[in-house]
Amino acid sequence: MKVSRGLPALPLPPNPVLTIGNFDGQHIGHRQLLASVVQCAREQQGTPMVLTFDPHPVLVLSPGSTFQFLTSPSDKLAWFEAQGVEHLVMLNFTKAFAALSPQEFVCSILRDGLGVKDLFVGEHFVFGKDRAGNTEILRDLAGQAGFRVHLVKPVSSRETIVSSTRIRQFIRTGKLEQAMQCLGRPYSLKGTVIEGAHRGEELGYHTANLRPDKDRVLPPDGVYATKMVWQDTVCPAVSYIGTRPTFGEGERLLEVHVLDADCDLYGQSVEVQFLQYIRGDERFEDAAQLAERIAQDIQQTRRVLTE
Repeated sequence: MKVSRGLPALPLPPNPVLTIGNFDGQHIGHRQLLASVVQCAREQQGTPMVLTFDPHPVLVLSPGSTFQFLTSPSDKLAWFEAQGVEHLVMLNFTKAFAALSPQEFVCSILRDGLGVKDLFVGEHFVFGKDRAGNTEILRDLAGQAGFRVHLVKPVSSRETIVSSTRIRQFIRTGKLEQAMQCLGRPYSLKGTVIEGAHRGEELGYHTANLRPDKDRVLPPDGVYATKMVWQDTVCPAVSYIGTRPTFGEGERLLEVHVLDADCDLYGQSVEVQFLQYIRGDERFEDAAQLAERIAQDIQQTRRVLTE
C-alpha cells in the first residue's frame, strides 16, 4: 500500500475510487464502506483509495480537549492494507484546512488534488467550513467536478447504529460484548511488558504488566476475561486494570495473568483482547483476601472462555 503524506505527486493513480474519514476503530461499518470502495475499483479497473487526516480534527478544532483513540496509527495502516486499500492519502489537518468551503474542498482536494472518479461516503457525511456541506451539496458539486458520489447506509448491530463514538462509550462503561459486536472483533490493547513490583508472584499469580497508552480508550478499572496474543500464540488470561488500592494507590497499569502457562515476557510486545467484564476494582483487607478473590476471578474467567 502506498502512503502519501499530503496530496500525491503527479501522475495520479488510475481511476481513483475514494472514501474519506478518520476510521478510528475500523468497525463493521468502516469495513462495509471499504468493501464497497474496493469492489467498485475492481469493476472500474481503478485504484481503491482512502483520504484521512492527521492530526485528528478534534485535536485541532477543540484544543485542550481530551480525545482517546480506539486504534493505534500502526494498526490502522495495517488494517487499511488488509482491506485492499492501495493508496492512503494523509492530509495535515489545520485550522486553515478546516476553513475550506465545501466548493473549495471538492475542487482543490477531490477534483484537482486527487482526480477522484468515484467517491463513497456515509449518508450523514458532512464537510467543509462549519460542516456546511452535506451529501446533497456534495452530489451537486461532484456533478460539476465530474465524479460520481455513492452513499452507503449506516450499519446497525442489535438495533444500534455502529459508530466510533458509540464504541468508545461501550468500552468506557465496561460493555465489552456490545463493543465487540460493533467492532467485529474484541477490543484490544498492545504494549511492551515492563517489570512490576512482583506482588503477583507473591500472591501465587505471575502477571505481565503493561503501561497503557494515555491516548487510548480504556475500560473501567477492574477485572476482565481476556486473551493474550504473543508471537502468534493466543493464551487465555485474566486481566486487571487499576492502581492496586489494596497496596496503596499506584500507577494505573494493565496486569495480565496467563492461565495454565508460565511465560517470561519481560520486554516482549503483547496484545490483550478484552472479552467480558468480571468485576470492578476493590480494596481488600490483606493480600490473602485478595489472593482468594483472584482465584474466584480465574474460575469465572474460565467459565466465560468456555462459553
